[in-house]
Amino acid sequence: MSQFWLYFQLGLEHVLDWQAYDHVLFIIALCTAYTLSSWRRLLVLVSLFTLGHTVSLFLTHYEVVTVSPAWVEFLIPITIIATAFYNLFNVNSPVKERKMMVLFGVTLFFGLIHGFGFGRYFNQINDDKEVLPLIEFALGIELSQVIIVLAVMVLGYFLQTYFRVKQRDWSMVTSSIIIGMAIPMLMDNWPF
Repeated sequence: MSQFWLYFQLGLEHVLDWQAYDHVLFIIALCTAYTLSSWRRLLVLVSLFTLGHTVSLFLTHYEVVTVSPAWVEFLIPITIIATAFYNLFNVNSPVKERKMMVLFGVTLFFGLIHGFGFGRYFNQINDDKEVLPLIEFALGIELSQVIIVLAVMVLGYFLQTYFRVKQRDWSMVTSSIIIGMAIPMLMDNWPF
């Protein structure tokens, strides 16, 4: 297996690993408030999240910034819960009326937090300071995010079109389930 596919596959599997489902939960929480018709806004959000975690992946790998793993593991479920609660509190607000610049900034910041977790993982599998394996790993992460976004959007479309589930209900139920799944992660990683 070439080095590209090795690191690409590691990035892909790191996100899609069901035992480490925190990243999947965040992406699902980010997507559930959107429909296919608002895909552009969702694309900007996912891209900002990607930018954030790619930057912190590089900062961590090259030891520009060091963040306590305990705090990263504590903050990741907070980002998931905050995103899901945002969906619940804004369920009656049309996507077009939301304060997108604030949402963009928060999503970028949440991406930074998640990236510190990726950086720590990547440093465990590769202590080499070459940039190419890091980019290959990040590309695997990105493809896995696209897979998750597409799956959530297709599922939401299917439920709303064929089962007449309202977008509001889809967002509320999914966000509530995500909160229920993230609270034990938060309690398990409580740093105080």
